[in-house]
Amino acid sequence: MKALLQRVSSARVEVDGVVVGAIDQGLLVLVAVEPDDTRASADKLLHKLLNYRVFSDAEGKMNLSLADVGGGLLLVSQFTLAADTKSGLRPSFSTAAPPALGEELFDYLLGKAKQMHGTVTSGRFGADMQVHLVNDGPVTFLLQV
Repeated sequence: MKALLQRVSSARVEVDGVVVGAIDQGLLVLVAVEPDDTRASADKLLHKLLNYRVFSDAEGKMNLSLADVGGGLLLVSQFTLAADTKSGLRPSFSTAAPPALGEELFDYLLGKAKQMHGTVTSGRFGADMQVHLVNDGPVTFLLQV
């Protein structure tokens, strides 16, 4: 799995002009599922998302995790993140999981996240979404598990 993690002061996702997920301070995470991913991959990614130290402590160093600060987690499925862009001028999506596997593992990740963390919201799998965010820092990391 790949995840583009962005520390935000606020973020929201809209589908057809309706807000389907929103958070204040926390993490907006774009998630891509690849063909070899499993529930174990999703578990490993969730552990990293909740515990990756990207929030500043009292000295201004990135020493605090999402769990430490109690921030929100907004998960958005993003199959284009799995694109193969190594050659040519058009991305290939052969490295992205088939939609059924992508949806199954994204839903699994979302469900586990809701069990383990306070504020968790999401976009809508497969929908045309508009993502609005205020990237705090900016702080952005690409995680691969």
